[in-house]
Amino acid sequence: MKAFARRLRTFATQLVPHGYLALLLVIDGLMLLRPVAENALRQSRGSWYEDWITLINAFGVLALPQAVIAAGLTTMAIGIALRARVAWVISLLLLAAAAGISRWGDYRSGVMFAFTLALAVALLVYWRRFDRSSFAASTLFAVLSIGSLLIYAMFGALYLGDQFAPPIRTMVTAFYFSIVSMSTVGYGDIVPHSDTARLFTASIIVLGITVFATSISAVLGPVIGGKLKRIVTGGISNVTRKNHYLIVGASPLAHSVYAGLKKRGYAVTVIVSPGTQHNYPPEADLVEGDASDTATLHHAGAETALSVLALRMDDAENAFVILAIKELAPKVRTVALVNDSRNLQRLRLLQPDMVFSPQLLAGELLARTLNNETIDNTLVEHLLFGKAQAGETS
Repeated sequence: MKAFARRLRTFATQLVPHGYLALLLVIDGLMLLRPVAENALRQSRGSWYEDWITLINAFGVLALPQAVIAAGLTTMAIGIALRARVAWVISLLLLAAAAGISRWGDYRSGVMFAFTLALAVALLVYWRRFDRSSFAASTLFAVLSIGSLLIYAMFGALYLGDQFAPPIRTMVTAFYFSIVSMSTVGYGDIVPHSDTARLFTASIIVLGITVFATSISAVLGPVIGGKLKRIVTGGISNVTRKNHYLIVGASPLAHSVYAGLKKRGYAVTVIVSPGTQHNYPPEADLVEGDASDTATLHHAGAETALSVLALRMDDAENAFVILAIKELAPKVRTVALVNDSRNLQRLRLLQPDMVFSPQLLAGELLARTLNNETIDNTLVEHLLFGKAQAGETS
């Protein structure tokens, strides 16, 4: 039971806050859809109407947009859970429309209006959390946009059916006219003959161009942008890496050293293994790959680096990095981290320029401080660079 409770708390922690916001978005969509569904249920128990105009008037002119917005909120909840920026923007727009409908629409609700505004405020408060470019969220946005426009065009064409020549009276004809107009093909076999129908057709054409262009850019933008970034960082930036520090690993010490060097204005490149979780900033010059592979080191500009720092949590991996650097660029200064002081002598056999053992350094400095012993440069050089003190035997 305790293990289950611990897992439940861990899951709840991982959901905060985007997971809860996604759930609230679904609830908001269901609240918006509820009155339309109840009205549809009442109509189904009676007799259905024979023409589309009477049917749309029976449900209310805003019933269809209300249902589309509700479906959009439910769909965008997936993007909110993925912390996608595009889903955050579209959700705010949909919430604004939902608030307007709940305030001035055919199915008004003060509770719905207040809940929607509170949810919109919560999204604005946590706007920094939604900073990801998600292909899935962009695809959902494209499907929602095209689907909403198609529904608007079809039911609008049916509602204004008698104002076209020939009249639009069936769902198939409305679907055909909508696709032809949205794609701006315009065969001319169905022509609007009233000002209202002409304006409606013009709105489909304009919205069709906008929606298709926006959807394509939303879906392909992250993909193309990611490929361009990989091309730039992979094919060009390794040429310009020079006189920089090369850090290997994502350990706490590696993050601290990175922050210290960047604070002093140095150029820093970092190598991490693929899929490794790290806290380096988004603008960091990051290379993913096996740092013990000379190809990865060459890609990171190891030959022209001021120093290469092997700061992984595994001592064996740090040893392999030092060996690879000795093979690729033997003149480059190297630093090796020793996490277990028992491996200190083994790593010193590889002859890095500096061996850093936090355990040994902290222990020796603390012991000397407690006993009021002298801490001088000779001691520091011995601890960091492995230089023997006077009178010490090997």
